[in-house]
Amino acid sequence: MVDPPLVTATDVGLFEPSARPWDEARAAGPAGTGLIEALEGAEDLDGLRADVRSYLDAAGVRFGDGSGWPFTVDAVPRVLSADEWRTLAAGLEQRVRALDAFVRDAYGPRLAVDAGIITDGQIEQTEGYEPLLRGVWPEPAMALGVSGLDIVRDDDGTLLVLEDNLRTPSGLAYAVAARRAVVGALTARGIATPPIRDMPGESIALLGAALRAAAPHGTKEPQSVVLTDGPSSVAYYEHAWLAAQLGVPLVTLADLERSRFGRLRRRDADGRPHDIDVVYRRTDSDLLHGPDGALTPVAAALLEPWLDGRLGIVNGFGTGVGDDKLTHARVENLIRMYLGQEPLLRSVPTLELGDRDALAQVLDDPRAYVIKDRHGEGGKGVTVCRDAEEADLSALLEDVRAEPHEYVAQLVVPLSTHPTVVEDGVLEPRHVDLRPFVFFTADGPRAAPGGLTRVALKRGSLVVNSSQQGGAKDTWVLS
Repeated sequence: MVDPPLVTATDVGLFEPSARPWDEARAAGPAGTGLIEALEGAEDLDGLRADVRSYLDAAGVRFGDGSGWPFTVDAVPRVLSADEWRTLAAGLEQRVRALDAFVRDAYGPRLAVDAGIITDGQIEQTEGYEPLLRGVWPEPAMALGVSGLDIVRDDDGTLLVLEDNLRTPSGLAYAVAARRAVVGALTARGIATPPIRDMPGESIALLGAALRAAAPHGTKEPQSVVLTDGPSSVAYYEHAWLAAQLGVPLVTLADLERSRFGRLRRRDADGRPHDIDVVYRRTDSDLLHGPDGALTPVAAALLEPWLDGRLGIVNGFGTGVGDDKLTHARVENLIRMYLGQEPLLRSVPTLELGDRDALAQVLDDPRAYVIKDRHGEGGKGVTVCRDAEEADLSALLEDVRAEPHEYVAQLVVPLSTHPTVVEDGVLEPRHVDLRPFVFFTADGPRAAPGGLTRVALKRGSLVVNSSQQGGAKDTWVLS
């Protein structure tokens, strides 16, 4: 029996961040400080920023279709040492292995329930839980082909997991675009870059390995597709770019059909049918049923061949049970139970507001916390209470009192900062986090080097999501 994993109000009270955030650039060693010194001596940082913007515009990198908003990349990259990345990658891979086991366990024997880590009710109340999959998960199919974890650094330099994103994590293509734009702009201006890992090449190789690992057992040369909602999707640029890099077709549901033998297939431009072994699902809909109770169009197309073992899906249906914010509070004990190991990465302590003592503590001093809707994603449903208008905070707290079990709270972590080019070509610190990507290959989870550093472009803001006016930085892992 594992000790109950609930983070108590007392536990969170011991997590006392200071008001002085960690300086990423100065802590990155000679490579980081040397780069910042070179940029501080540059005469035209506004011009450097414009060069980065020009590359992104020329490459068509943006969100949504032609009317979508631009992808903003700062010209100053973030640098991680080889040793620090090695330690972080090991923690990421350990965490994803345990989360993959939990998702499959939630639809199977529920060993985590037997161990006292979580209850049946808490699993079944998660928005991403799919009752239809209980007892029929297509073993030995993995759940998490691609995972994107949100990593923050607290004021003493410790890297922490803020959230786990396990359904359709986005950002890989944008991380590659940031790399090419920033390195190209720096090189053109004669600013030297140190030896760094090939994040673009390694990431695509790992994604391809994850798709092959998801193929039905015994498939020698699996045929994959990237499934998109089409140009109206916010991340359509990424969908098209990934399909091109993988050398596989980009399809919509209209391109798919079922053969008389139950195989999923597509027709090429000449009308010839081609069987599909693996779908990299990048649709907005990841639920099996719509509001009317009927199967969603995506589920109607993919569910039966997936359950029958004739199709692999990255990521599988039902994975939202693993990235619910209530589950996040339990991952460290899930690692202990499934893997028999101590966690290599800590989670940001999370209070479950369905607990009466935790609720009382948060209501007593709400400005000290970030309150999150358990089911929100993409920065939605997240309120940094210290920055909220009084009327908005009052309305939120009224909702929390009415349905406390639908919310969690975390103390405000003073996200680390990194020099960023702002108006008039000045370098100023802005808060950052990191979205690294982990791919579940036949050899287990593997983290691609770096990922996408997200930056809050507004002074003092802790909101880094691109959908909430945040930007991005290239992330260098030293060779």
